[in-house]
Amino acid sequence: MRSLTATATTDGTTEDSYDLIVIGAGAVGENVADRAVQGGLAVLIVEGELVGGECSYWACMPSKALLRAATVLRAAHAVPGARAAVAGGLDAAAVLASRDAVASDWNDTGQVRWLQKAGIQLARGHARLAGERRVVITHADGTAREVTARHAVAICTGSSASIPPVDGLVEAAPWTSREITSTESVPDRLAIIGGGVVGCEMATAFVSLGSAVTLIARGTLLAGVESFAGDAVADRLRADGAEVLLNTDVERVDRRDDGTVSIRLPGGRTIEVDEIVVATGREPATHDVGLETIGLESGTWLEVDDTLRVRGYDWLYAVGDVNHRALLTHQGKYQARAAGDVIAARASGASVDDSPWGAHVATADHDAVPQVTFTSPEVASIGMTAEQAEQRGLRTRVIDYELGWLAGATVHADDYRGTARMVVDDDRRVIVGFTLVGDDVAELLHAATVAIVGEVTIERLWHAVPSYPTLSEVWLRLLEGFGRP
Repeated sequence: MRSLTATATTDGTTEDSYDLIVIGAGAVGENVADRAVQGGLAVLIVEGELVGGECSYWACMPSKALLRAATVLRAAHAVPGARAAVAGGLDAAAVLASRDAVASDWNDTGQVRWLQKAGIQLARGHARLAGERRVVITHADGTAREVTARHAVAICTGSSASIPPVDGLVEAAPWTSREITSTESVPDRLAIIGGGVVGCEMATAFVSLGSAVTLIARGTLLAGVESFAGDAVADRLRADGAEVLLNTDVERVDRRDDGTVSIRLPGGRTIEVDEIVVATGREPATHDVGLETIGLESGTWLEVDDTLRVRGYDWLYAVGDVNHRALLTHQGKYQARAAGDVIAARASGASVDDSPWGAHVATADHDAVPQVTFTSPEVASIGMTAEQAEQRGLRTRVIDYELGWLAGATVHADDYRGTARMVVDDDRRVIVGFTLVGDDVAELLHAATVAIVGEVTIERLWHAVPSYPTLSEVWLRLLEGFGRP
């Protein structure tokens, strides 16, 4: 993994108390602090690694940089005229260099500059609760400092990769999402355990960069979305040369003296690779933040109400992955805006709007969480799957449409394939789930997000006219499939 360059400054923080102390300066912590400062509070944010956090250096940003070149190349190959102008494959070294730039070369100077401009005080070091509203910060040189929060503490420490209990796996020192997104070279042979978002995206990226990829999933791919999405991703990966093993367990992993890895599967098959990646889920990064000092269990997810306040504590907030509501950066930032605003409101005695969809709540966490998986093809979804809606007891209608039938798709590529699904609550006449699978569908998702959050009725959606010829015309076709009001 690349070395980290943290700006060596505490920005002159010498006070003993602040209105709000934020533990963790990732995207979520930054936004909590920013909104609270805008609300008039004095805020200290504490970070032990890089300001900007997981998303900036080891997740969203570098992973998308690794995927982008292959997406553009595939798009060029899909269009006559452009296809003839493109020769050869990807330049892996150039892709890695581009990834380095997107990750700011693992240097957080720019992020620290933003904190300073926003008026947020920064302390470098490891933060632990030491009782109610008390935080001890241990700096890299071993010195410690205790600070007090006059109003609130917000835990924004996120999550980390979990390692499943497979014989020999821990001893084999597998890569996680951090190592694979920051690797300095492309392994010749790469195995990925896990069929979720990270596993599928990294399989997509590294097969395009030239690795012989084996993706091993205990079940299907992308199990949380409509089944046709995972099927499409598996088909494309196989077409691109990856081996995709579904419904497959791993029995044992061994790292040999020469650095290679042996993976034993049921039935006696053994896979030999140069590196192995574990992408089987996340666990809360709360193992060493002092939860036990206030009566909570270390290493657990923190349960919060819709204002992101930890249940049973009027001064403690848990925002982002750490509360296990929606482990997505954009959703964490959404929570952060609500949390920062409500902390400031409560501190000043202002009114709090904690009604559903109010200014100080994260209502969208429940049934309106958008997500894009940047595989090939892309998977974009929000709300419930058809099965989930049925399990909720809703009376639904499910409308599917093949994106390749759209006029806009024929312009987009000469053999475009993809699927859209709309799940409608037939009693309320509103959309409760929407899924798109196809190349370049990510930008179509926000229209569905607006429709679901706004509870726009089917009758009104008929008056939202999509431009022609674009992929957005799928909205008209889905409505036609549902039927005129």
